[in-house]
Amino acid sequence: MKHLNASTFEAVTCPACGLLCDDLKIERNATDQLKVTANGCAKSIAFFERTPKESKPTIAGAPAELKAAIAKAAEILRGSNQPLFAGLGTEVQGMRSVMSLADKVGATLDHMNAYSSFRNTLVVQNSGWQVTTLTEVRNRVDLLVVIGTDIVSHNPRFFERNIWNKESMFGQDTASREVVYLGGQNLDTSHGVSPNGSQPTVLPCDLEKIPEVTAALRALILGKSLHAIEVAGIKTTDLKALAEKLKAAKYSVVTWVSSDLNFDHAELSIQNITELVIALNAKTRSSGLPLGGSEGDYSVNQTSTWTSGYPMRSRFSRGIPEYDPHHYRAETLLENNEADAMLWVSTFNPEKLPPKANMPSIVIGHPNMQAQVNADVFIPVGTAGIDHTGTMFRIDSSVSLPLGKLKNSDLPSLNTVIAAIEAAL
Repeated sequence: MKHLNASTFEAVTCPACGLLCDDLKIERNATDQLKVTANGCAKSIAFFERTPKESKPTIAGAPAELKAAIAKAAEILRGSNQPLFAGLGTEVQGMRSVMSLADKVGATLDHMNAYSSFRNTLVVQNSGWQVTTLTEVRNRVDLLVVIGTDIVSHNPRFFERNIWNKESMFGQDTASREVVYLGGQNLDTSHGVSPNGSQPTVLPCDLEKIPEVTAALRALILGKSLHAIEVAGIKTTDLKALAEKLKAAKYSVVTWVSSDLNFDHAELSIQNITELVIALNAKTRSSGLPLGGSEGDYSVNQTSTWTSGYPMRSRFSRGIPEYDPHHYRAETLLENNEADAMLWVSTFNPEKLPPKANMPSIVIGHPNMQAQVNADVFIPVGTAGIDHTGTMFRIDSSVSLPLGKLKNSDLPSLNTVIAAIEAAL
């Protein structure tokens, strides 16, 4: 991030989605209100231009000093045998402090987005995959196949920054790139139109039929014959044509958003996608690209993995990290009364509220959450990338980017509050 003057910042990193676009320009006015003046999208504008409300710590709904709220939070955790740490909308430094506290009190950890990121994790654990980076896509892709999503609902600037970018490292004419949408209905495919007006190929089908389509496409790539005239309403001849395009491409990329593949055993379809990529690499070059990302989920998973050896849905109650992505799901623990205290964290988004639970609860999050939260302890904290610095991992997991401080704030960071709770135990 660069300071052009006391109130203007450029090369600002935006944590509103997994792309972490780092080219925003932001201005701060005399009342500390932020405005995105260049390279913004709907998500970045909502993130940076949200007006924070006045907020103070509370204990049982009554205003309290921060020190007293920290002491009460420590008291709740000290008296708990099975604490659950959930939500976890934070960045690397915040998650490191959460991991340290979880280790001390024997907590179970689950991110609010684990229901979808788990679909990708299962594939990596079962068979591995060949995936690429946004930089490679920006500089090399000639055919992009988008499965079951429009991408832009999650990553609004993906096409602008990575497909229709004006320059590429190796002199490729990016306007000649081809885009194919496979699966889904009534998607916004307008972003797949090239700068020269070439329309994307769109092969729609119901979302729950994607398992059939991906299996058929993989079979065709492997040289198998299909006797069906169509698969899930898509002509077999169209799938054959796509298979041939993939085999002829110099660098194809097949992408998906796990949260959009919202059907039973979606991980098997993701595995089909990654296996067809592997098949293509026998004679050409192809890669997968999982997209999406929000609420710091990739940063939280990265931090958890290098700290404990496991991604989300692990626990520390026996003094060692234990991983069980099914049993340590927050909703399962709450439904089965297998937790006796909950710590909910959401520092980026005030709309990500904790589930109702009949147990002592601590909420640490965005100040605008206060009016909507009924917790034993509520502690408002600053937002990384606005009120204080931080670090996040991009969706391709290969690049970490710094989050800058854009204004002065009296709110403590999550890292500061969690460290204070741990010290008070």
